[in-house]
Amino acid sequence: MSARENILLIRLKSIGDVLFVLPAVHVVRENFPGSKISFLTSKENAALLEGFREVDEVIALDRARFQGGNPRAILSEAFYLLRRLRRGKFSLVVDFQGYGETAWLAWWTRAGERWGNVYQPMRAWAYTRPLKLDRLVHPAEGNLRLLQQCGLNRGPVRNEFVLPESALDEARRLLAASGFETARPSLIIQPFTSSPHKNWPLENYLKLADHWRNHGVQVFFGGGPAEQAALVPARQAGYPVFAGTPMLVSAGLMKCCTLIIGGDTGLLHAAIAMNKRLVMLMTREGAAKTHPFQHADWVITAADREVCGIELRTVIAACARAFEELEVRGL
Repeated sequence: MSARENILLIRLKSIGDVLFVLPAVHVVRENFPGSKISFLTSKENAALLEGFREVDEVIALDRARFQGGNPRAILSEAFYLLRRLRRGKFSLVVDFQGYGETAWLAWWTRAGERWGNVYQPMRAWAYTRPLKLDRLVHPAEGNLRLLQQCGLNRGPVRNEFVLPESALDEARRLLAASGFETARPSLIIQPFTSSPHKNWPLENYLKLADHWRNHGVQVFFGGGPAEQAALVPARQAGYPVFAGTPMLVSAGLMKCCTLIIGGDTGLLHAAIAMNKRLVMLMTREGAAKTHPFQHADWVITAADREVCGIELRTVIAACARAFEELEVRGL
Protein backbone atom coordinates (compact mmCIF):
# COMPACT_ATOMS: atom_id res chain seq x y z
CA MET A 1 0.00 0.00 0.00
CA SER A 2 1.11 3.57 -0.57
CA ALA A 3 2.59 5.67 2.22
CA ARG A 4 0.15 7.74 4.28
CA GLU A 5 1.15 10.96 6.02
CA ASN A 6 -1.50 11.26 8.74
CA ILE A 7 -3.40 8.35 10.26
CA LEU A 8 -6.15 8.54 12.88
CA LEU A 9 -7.12 5.62 15.12
CA ILE A 10 -10.35 5.81 17.15
CA ARG A 11 -11.28 4.04 20.37
CA LEU A 12 -13.03 6.17 22.98
CA LYS A 13 -13.53 3.76 25.88
CA SER A 14 -12.90 1.82 28.07
CA ILE A 15 -9.42 1.13 29.53
CA GLY A 16 -9.44 -2.55 28.61
CA ASP A 17 -10.85 -1.93 25.14
CA VAL A 18 -8.29 0.80 24.46
CA LEU A 19 -5.55 -1.65 25.45
CA PHE A 20 -7.00 -4.23 23.07
CA VAL A 21 -6.13 -1.81 20.24
CA LEU A 22 -2.43 -1.87 21.14
CA PRO A 23 -1.50 -4.92 18.99
CA ALA A 24 -3.22 -3.21 16.05
CA VAL A 25 -1.22 -0.01 16.68
CA HIS A 26 1.96 -2.04 16.24
CA VAL A 27 0.68 -3.34 12.88
CA VAL A 28 -0.20 0.17 11.67
CA ARG A 29 3.26 1.42 12.57
CA GLU A 30 4.96 -1.55 10.88
CA ASN A 31 3.03 -0.89 7.68
CA PHE A 32 3.48 2.90 7.76
CA PRO A 33 6.78 3.57 9.53
CA GLY A 34 7.01 7.20 8.43
CA SER A 35 3.43 8.27 9.12
CA LYS A 36 2.11 10.39 11.94
CA ILE A 37 -0.29 8.30 14.04
CA SER A 38 -2.95 10.14 16.07
CA PHE A 39 -5.30 8.40 18.51
CA LEU A 40 -8.74 9.76 19.43
CA THR A 41 -9.89 8.58 22.86
CA SER A 42 -11.87 9.76 25.87
CA LYS A 43 -10.10 12.25 28.12
CA GLU A 44 -10.02 9.82 31.05
CA ASN A 45 -7.98 7.37 28.95
CA ALA A 46 -5.54 9.90 27.50
CA ALA A 47 -2.82 9.18 30.08
CA LEU A 48 -2.95 5.50 29.15
CA LEU A 49 -1.80 6.34 25.64
CA GLU A 50 1.57 7.43 27.07
CA GLY A 51 2.36 3.72 27.07
CA PHE A 52 1.61 3.42 23.34
CA ARG A 53 5.05 4.50 22.16
CA GLU A 54 4.11 4.28 18.46
CA VAL A 55 1.33 6.85 18.82
CA ASP A 56 2.58 10.35 18.01
CA GLU A 57 -0.42 12.38 19.16
CA VAL A 58 -3.42 11.89 21.44
CA ILE A 59 -6.70 13.72 20.77
CA ALA A 60 -8.76 13.65 23.97
CA LEU A 61 -12.56 13.93 23.91
CA ASP A 62 -13.99 15.33 27.15
CA ARG A 63 -17.21 13.32 27.32
CA ALA A 64 -18.03 14.82 30.73
CA ARG A 65 -18.69 18.18 29.04
CA PHE A 66 -21.29 16.53 26.79
CA GLN A 67 -22.91 14.79 29.75
CA GLY A 68 -22.99 17.88 31.98
CA GLY A 69 -26.01 19.45 30.30
CA ASN A 70 -24.38 22.86 29.77
CA PRO A 71 -25.19 23.91 26.17
CA ARG A 72 -22.22 26.28 25.95
CA ALA A 73 -19.78 23.60 27.15
CA ILE A 74 -21.28 21.04 24.77
CA LEU A 75 -20.99 23.34 21.77
CA SER A 76 -17.47 24.41 22.71
CA GLU A 77 -16.24 20.81 23.00
CA ALA A 78 -18.05 19.76 19.80
CA PHE A 79 -16.64 22.62 17.72
CA TYR A 80 -13.13 22.03 19.09
CA LEU A 81 -13.23 18.34 18.19
CA LEU A 82 -14.74 18.83 14.73
CA ARG A 83 -12.22 21.55 13.83
CA ARG A 84 -9.37 19.41 15.15
CA LEU A 85 -10.40 16.41 13.07
CA ARG A 86 -10.68 18.43 9.88
CA ARG A 87 -7.34 20.16 10.48
CA GLY A 88 -5.67 16.79 10.88
CA LYS A 89 -5.91 16.17 7.11
CA PHE A 90 -6.03 12.44 7.74
CA SER A 91 -5.61 10.16 4.76
CA LEU A 92 -6.60 7.05 6.73
CA VAL A 93 -8.97 6.67 9.68
CA VAL A 94 -9.49 3.36 11.46
CA ASP A 95 -12.49 3.22 13.79
CA PHE A 96 -12.01 0.32 16.20
CA GLN A 97 -15.15 1.26 18.18
CA GLY A 98 -17.83 1.22 15.51
CA TYR A 99 -20.42 3.15 17.50
CA GLY A 100 -22.73 5.62 15.82
CA GLU A 101 -20.80 8.67 17.05
CA THR A 102 -17.38 7.26 16.12
CA ALA A 103 -18.63 6.24 12.67
CA TRP A 104 -19.88 9.80 12.11
CA LEU A 105 -16.58 11.29 13.35
CA ALA A 106 -14.64 9.00 10.99
CA TRP A 107 -16.79 10.23 8.09
CA TRP A 108 -16.42 13.87 9.19
CA THR A 109 -12.62 13.74 8.80
CA ARG A 110 -13.07 13.42 5.01
CA ALA A 111 -10.21 10.93 4.97
CA GLY A 112 -9.90 9.15 1.64
CA GLU A 113 -9.75 5.77 3.42
CA ARG A 114 -12.02 5.04 6.37
CA TRP A 115 -12.04 1.53 7.86
CA GLY A 116 -14.31 0.40 10.66
CA ASN A 117 -15.71 -2.43 12.69
CA VAL A 118 -19.45 -2.40 12.03
CA TYR A 119 -21.89 -3.43 14.74
CA GLN A 120 -24.97 -2.47 12.73
CA PRO A 121 -25.27 -2.47 8.91
CA MET A 122 -26.81 1.02 8.89
CA ARG A 123 -23.44 2.49 9.95
CA ALA A 124 -21.52 1.05 7.03
CA TRP A 125 -22.10 4.24 4.99
CA ALA A 126 -19.49 6.06 7.10
CA TYR A 127 -16.61 3.87 5.91
CA THR A 128 -14.92 3.14 2.62
CA ARG A 129 -14.21 -0.35 3.99
CA PRO A 130 -16.79 -1.50 6.54
CA LEU A 131 -16.06 -4.87 8.13
CA LYS A 132 -18.72 -6.77 10.05
CA LEU A 133 -17.61 -7.22 13.66
CA ASP A 134 -16.96 -10.84 14.60
CA ARG A 135 -18.25 -11.14 18.16
CA LEU A 136 -16.83 -14.66 18.52
CA VAL A 137 -13.18 -13.60 18.57
CA HIS A 138 -11.22 -11.70 21.19
CA PRO A 139 -11.50 -7.90 20.64
CA ALA A 140 -7.73 -7.59 20.14
CA GLU A 141 -7.82 -10.30 17.50
CA GLY A 142 -10.84 -8.63 15.89
CA ASN A 143 -8.91 -5.37 15.60
CA LEU A 144 -6.02 -7.19 13.95
CA ARG A 145 -8.36 -8.90 11.51
CA LEU A 146 -9.86 -5.56 10.52
CA LEU A 147 -6.43 -4.30 9.47
CA GLN A 148 -5.54 -7.53 7.72
CA GLN A 149 -8.78 -7.65 5.76
CA CYS A 150 -8.21 -4.06 4.69
CA GLY A 151 -4.88 -5.03 3.17
CA LEU A 152 -2.23 -4.45 5.82
CA ASN A 153 0.57 -6.93 6.32
CA ARG A 154 0.32 -8.67 9.66
CA GLY A 155 3.45 -10.16 11.19
CA PRO A 156 3.92 -11.84 14.58
CA VAL A 157 1.53 -10.44 17.18
CA ARG A 158 3.06 -7.83 19.50
CA ASN A 159 1.38 -6.46 22.62
CA GLU A 160 3.88 -4.10 24.25
CA PHE A 161 2.82 -1.42 26.70
CA VAL A 162 5.82 0.78 27.62
CA LEU A 163 5.41 2.36 31.04
CA PRO A 164 6.89 5.89 31.38
CA GLU A 165 9.89 5.92 33.71
CA SER A 166 8.35 8.67 35.84
CA ALA A 167 5.35 6.44 36.67
CA LEU A 168 7.61 3.47 37.39
CA ASP A 169 9.81 5.58 39.68
CA GLU A 170 6.77 6.78 41.63
CA ALA A 171 5.53 3.20 42.00
CA ARG A 172 8.92 2.14 43.35
CA ARG A 173 8.87 5.03 45.82
CA LEU A 174 5.44 4.03 47.13
CA LEU A 175 6.46 0.40 47.49
CA ALA A 176 9.71 1.30 49.25
CA ALA A 177 7.79 3.45 51.73
CA SER A 178 5.68 0.36 52.52
CA GLY A 179 8.73 -1.80 53.22
CA PHE A 180 8.82 -3.57 49.85
CA GLU A 181 11.76 -5.96 49.43
CA THR A 182 12.73 -6.76 45.84
CA ALA A 183 14.27 -10.10 46.84
CA ARG A 184 10.98 -11.47 48.18
CA PRO A 185 7.98 -12.62 46.10
CA SER A 186 5.10 -10.18 46.02
CA LEU A 187 1.42 -10.21 45.17
CA ILE A 188 -0.78 -7.24 44.32
CA ILE A 189 -4.53 -7.71 44.58
CA GLN A 190 -6.90 -5.57 42.49
CA PRO A 191 -10.23 -6.68 43.98
CA PHE A 192 -12.76 -4.39 42.32
CA THR A 193 -13.99 -3.95 38.75
CA SER A 194 -16.42 -1.52 37.15
CA SER A 195 -19.29 -4.01 37.56
CA PRO A 196 -20.24 -5.53 40.95
CA HIS A 197 -21.27 -8.83 39.34
CA LYS A 198 -17.66 -9.28 38.18
CA ASN A 199 -16.25 -8.92 41.72
CA TRP A 200 -15.08 -11.76 43.92
CA PRO A 201 -16.01 -11.01 47.56
CA LEU A 202 -13.44 -8.87 49.36
CA GLU A 203 -13.49 -11.24 52.34
CA ASN A 204 -12.23 -13.97 50.01
CA TYR A 205 -9.40 -11.75 48.79
CA LEU A 206 -8.48 -11.06 52.43
CA LYS A 207 -8.33 -14.79 53.14
CA LEU A 208 -6.18 -15.23 50.05
CA ALA A 209 -3.91 -12.41 51.24
CA ASP A 210 -3.60 -13.99 54.70
CA HIS A 211 -2.65 -17.32 53.13
CA TRP A 212 0.19 -15.86 51.07
CA ARG A 213 1.38 -13.51 53.79
CA ASN A 214 1.73 -16.56 56.05
CA HIS A 215 3.86 -18.12 53.29
CA GLY A 216 6.29 -15.19 53.21
CA VAL A 217 4.77 -13.31 50.25
CA GLN A 218 4.48 -9.51 50.36
CA VAL A 219 0.84 -8.61 49.69
CA PHE A 220 -0.56 -5.25 48.55
CA PHE A 221 -4.01 -4.04 47.55
CA GLY A 222 -4.79 -1.66 44.69
CA GLY A 223 -7.90 0.23 43.69
CA GLY A 224 -9.42 3.39 42.32
CA PRO A 225 -10.24 6.63 44.20
CA ALA A 226 -13.83 5.53 44.76
CA GLU A 227 -12.70 2.28 46.40
CA GLN A 228 -10.71 3.74 49.29
CA ALA A 229 -13.56 3.26 51.76
CA ALA A 230 -14.27 -0.26 50.54
CA LEU A 231 -10.61 -1.19 51.13
CA VAL A 232 -10.59 -0.11 54.79
CA PRO A 233 -10.79 -3.80 55.89
CA ALA A 234 -7.56 -4.48 54.00
CA ARG A 235 -5.83 -1.61 55.81
CA GLN A 236 -7.18 -2.83 59.12
CA ALA A 237 -5.72 -6.24 58.36
CA GLY A 238 -2.28 -4.65 58.00
CA TYR A 239 -1.95 -4.59 54.22
CA PRO A 240 -0.58 -1.59 52.32
CA VAL A 241 -3.38 -0.16 50.17
CA PHE A 242 -2.71 1.93 47.07
CA ALA A 243 -6.18 3.22 46.22
CA GLY A 244 -6.49 6.35 44.13
CA THR A 245 -2.98 6.44 42.69
CA PRO A 246 -2.79 7.70 39.07
CA MET A 247 -3.50 5.10 36.43
CA LEU A 248 0.07 4.77 35.19
CA VAL A 249 1.47 4.60 38.73
CA SER A 250 -0.97 1.78 39.47
CA ALA A 251 0.35 0.03 36.38
CA GLY A 252 3.86 0.62 37.74
CA LEU A 253 2.95 -1.10 41.00
CA MET A 254 1.89 -4.13 39.00
CA LYS A 255 5.09 -4.08 36.97
CA CYS A 256 7.14 -4.13 40.19
CA CYS A 257 5.28 -7.03 41.80
CA THR A 258 5.74 -10.72 41.07
CA LEU A 259 2.11 -11.69 40.54
CA ILE A 260 -1.18 -9.83 40.05
CA ILE A 261 -4.66 -11.12 40.82
CA GLY A 262 -8.06 -9.55 40.35
CA GLY A 263 -11.18 -9.38 38.24
CA ASP A 264 -11.78 -8.33 34.65
CA THR A 265 -10.49 -4.77 34.85
CA GLY A 266 -8.44 -2.57 32.54
CA LEU A 267 -5.32 -2.42 34.69
CA LEU A 268 -4.93 -6.19 34.55
CA HIS A 269 -4.98 -6.01 30.76
CA ALA A 270 -2.24 -3.38 31.03
CA ALA A 271 -0.26 -5.86 33.12
CA ILE A 272 -0.61 -8.44 30.35
CA ALA A 273 0.82 -5.93 27.87
CA MET A 274 3.78 -5.44 30.24
CA ASN A 275 4.45 -9.18 30.16
CA LYS A 276 3.38 -9.70 33.77
CA ARG A 277 1.96 -12.97 35.09
CA LEU A 278 -1.52 -12.72 36.54
CA VAL A 279 -4.59 -14.65 37.62
CA MET A 280 -7.93 -13.20 36.50
CA LEU A 281 -11.28 -14.14 38.03
CA MET A 282 -14.07 -13.87 35.46
CA THR A 283 -17.59 -14.89 34.61
CA ARG A 284 -17.77 -17.63 32.00
CA GLU A 285 -19.30 -15.20 29.54
CA GLY A 286 -16.52 -12.69 30.15
CA ALA A 287 -13.80 -15.32 29.88
CA ALA A 288 -15.11 -16.35 26.47
CA LYS A 289 -14.90 -12.77 25.15
CA THR A 290 -12.25 -10.72 26.96
CA HIS A 291 -9.82 -13.10 28.64
CA PRO A 292 -6.19 -11.94 28.98
CA PHE A 293 -5.04 -11.64 25.38
CA GLN A 294 -3.08 -14.75 24.33
CA HIS A 295 -3.37 -16.16 27.88
CA ALA A 296 -6.84 -17.66 28.24
CA ASP A 297 -5.37 -20.26 30.61
CA TRP A 298 -4.72 -17.56 33.23
CA VAL A 299 -8.45 -17.25 33.90
CA ILE A 300 -10.51 -18.86 36.67
CA THR A 301 -14.28 -19.22 36.32
CA ALA A 302 -16.91 -20.85 38.49
CA ALA A 303 -19.08 -23.80 37.57
CA ASP A 304 -22.23 -21.73 38.24
CA ARG A 305 -20.95 -18.94 35.97
CA GLU A 306 -20.83 -16.35 38.77
CA VAL A 307 -17.49 -14.98 40.02
CA CYS A 308 -18.65 -15.17 43.63
CA GLY A 309 -18.94 -18.94 43.22
CA ILE A 310 -15.20 -19.43 42.67
CA GLU A 311 -13.72 -21.36 45.59
CA LEU A 312 -10.86 -19.96 47.64
CA ARG A 313 -8.84 -23.16 47.34
CA THR A 314 -9.07 -22.94 43.54
CA VAL A 315 -7.62 -19.44 43.57
CA ILE A 316 -4.86 -20.40 46.01
CA ALA A 317 -3.91 -23.31 43.76
CA ALA A 318 -3.86 -21.09 40.66
CA CYS A 319 -1.60 -18.57 42.42
CA ALA A 320 0.69 -21.39 43.57
CA ARG A 321 1.05 -22.63 39.99
CA ALA A 322 1.82 -19.09 38.83
CA PHE A 323 4.49 -18.58 41.50
CA GLU A 324 6.06 -21.94 40.60
CA GLU A 325 6.04 -21.06 36.90
CA LEU A 326 7.73 -17.72 37.58
CA GLU A 327 10.34 -19.38 39.78
CA VAL A 328 11.20 -21.84 37.00
CA ARG A 329 11.56 -18.93 34.59
CA GLY A 330 13.75 -17.09 37.11
CA LEU A 331 11.36 -14.14 37.42
